Amino acid sequence: MSTSTSERTAPAVTPAGAGDVVRVRVPRRTFASELRAIKIVWRRELIRFVSDRLRIVTSLVQPFLFLFVLGGGLQTLASAGTHGVNLKTFIYPGILCMAVMFTAMFSAASIVWDREFGFLREMMVAPVRRSSIVIGKCLGGATVACFQGIIVLAIAGLVHVPYDLGLIFGVFGLQLLLAFTITAFGIMVAIRIKQMQSFMGVMQMVVMPMYFISGAMFPASGLPTWLTILNRLDPLAYAVDPMRRLVFSHLSISPLAHRALDSGITWWGYRVPGLLEAGVILALGLVMLAAAIWEFSTTE
Repeated sequence: MSTSTSERTAPAVTPAGAGDVVRVRVPRRTFASELRAIKIVWRRELIRFVSDRLRIVTSLVQPFLFLFVLGGGLQTLASAGTHGVNLKTFIYPGILCMAVMFTAMFSAASIVWDREFGFLREMMVAPVRRSSIVIGKCLGGATVACFQGIIVLAIAGLVHVPYDLGLIFGVFGLQLLLAFTITAFGIMVAIRIKQMQSFMGVMQMVVMPMYFISGAMFPASGLPTWLTILNRLDPLAYAVDPMRRLVFSHLSISPLAHRALDSGITWWGYRVPGLLEAGVILALGLVMLAAAIWEFSTTE
């Protein structure tokens, strides 16, 4: 009995320093802190892009091959159907979209890299909303893609497209919208993928068909019914068409060439205005961004 009493009343031995409490203060989330998080993620994407010069060069190889090799090689064969318009001039708006699209998708792939190397886990436990991380990545990828688009835009004179300020600013605005939408789409896909090889396979499966169906290499009118339906459902088509409309509005070509090559996208006989097409791209980008934020918020 005495033994049990002494066991109950004996003071507990505590290790030295066990009583010290380390206080960790988590900063309160504010609008300013979320903006700072977006800026940091955005800046990181730009630093990675600028420091990787090989990526800048290699991402331009495919657009230039399509523009100068394919466009130049098929010029003689296609001269009868282009009504005197150089084939490189006709496909130039599609090449502008290609440069932006591929760069935006590769920028979205950084999500997969960050997951493989563990950096994504560190970002996810940061005291910021996950939506801020997604928005920062989306804006960073869009900015990087626009840099590539500007490079292709700078060679307009080589394909007989004039350097008009209205044309340049209009095309750049469309490139910015397209870069935002494609990056949001890429992030939405990349969030669920754990290996880079899988992401590259998905990208080839989605991006190349999207590009060829968009009308970047052919007019959007007079197509077979099944191809017309796919073309109208392709988001990229709503960027290629207004770019081509801008380019052709600054060229001196015959009305016959305008009707044949710049017929535009139609909905049940109604030609969709360029501003509405830009609105379609923006709306799709916002929907995909919202889906990416929701997926990222529910990912462990």
